[in-house]
Order: sequence, then structure tokens, then C-alpha cells
Amino acid sequence: MAGRFITFEGIDGSGKSTQSRRFAALLESRGEAHILTREPGGSAGAEEIRNLVLTGAPDRWSAETEILLFTAARRDHLEKTIAPALAAGTTVICDRFADSTRVYQGATRGDLRGKVDALHELMIGREPDLTFIIDMDPQIALARGLARGSGEDRFEDFGLGFQETLRHGFLTLAKAYPARCVLIDGNRTADQIASEIAAYA
Repeated sequence: MAGRFITFEGIDGSGKSTQSRRFAALLESRGEAHILTREPGGSAGAEEIRNLVLTGAPDRWSAETEILLFTAARRDHLEKTIAPALAAGTTVICDRFADSTRVYQGATRGDLRGKVDALHELMIGREPDLTFIIDMDPQIALARGLARGSGEDRFEDFGLGFQETLRHGFLTLAKAYPARCVLIDGNRTADQIASEIAAYA
């Protein structure tokens, strides 16, 4: 029996990484076989691409080039990590997946959604079983994201207007895929958010 594929999405600083870790801890406490992974990343090759796309100046790459880089990372991640785990019956929890590319490159930096979708169908061809979209105030999320000082803040450097556009993109996405997307109010404590998400475990 194939494992479940669960993803967490949202704007930068929305708390999705925290919630994906807490969800993984919940499954751990229940003894459910799972892995926690991330995008871009999750495999050796994809982690190398992560460094390319998340660091440097905002104008380092065009949106078109980013689509290719993210898709290359996702393909390697799918081949090396996600698909084998699911085939073994393991639940895969992923911090970001294709929805991020649909929003970040497809909907906010030019009319590129058609290219994103075509490339996804051609090279990835996989959707999550369940996606949590954590929605929160972009100004608060941006301040939180920049405060991390992770060095992987290329997208935060695009500024507040970009984050507001991203939020609109994720809200639109949630409406477009109601069968798998659950919209979560991120303007609450981490415990409150985790409690709501736990109901889907």
C-alpha cells in the first residue's frame, strides 16, 4: 500500500517549516513510518540546486530559469527520495512542492503558469494527496523570515509587495484545488495551528 504524500505551503515566514516538523513529530509519536523532506532539496542533487536558487541577488535568475532549476531539483527529489518512500508505504511530509513553483514563478513574475504546468506534467506528473496552505499577514511573515538570517533569503529580498502577491497566489490555488488543499489560518500560535492540522493525521 502506497504511503501518503503531504505537503506544506505558504509565503516566506508563514510557519510551514515549523508545522511540517510538528506534524512529523506527531506521526513519530504514533509510530507511523514517515520521512520529512523539503524543496528545493531533499536529495543530494536537489540540495546543490537549492543553494543556487535561494542565495544571491534577487535578479540572479529570471523566472524562466528558476522554473527549470526548481523542476530539475524536484525531479531528482522525486526519483531519489519521494517515490521510493511512497512505494515502501512511508508517509512523505514535504516542506513545499510544485505549488510553490506555480505561485512563485507561474503567477507572480509574469504570465508563466502555462509553462509551469506543462513542464510539471512532462517531468513530474505527481500531486500531493493533501496540502496544507498556511495563510498569514505578509508583513508579519516577511519580518519573521528576514529575522531568521538564514542566508537563504533571496525571495524575501523581493520585498513586501512580492509577498502580498504570493499570498494572493496561494489563496487562489487553495480555491482551485479544494479536494486536496486545506487553508490554515497562520495568524495564531504555533500550538493552535498544530492542533488544527493534527486532526488530519
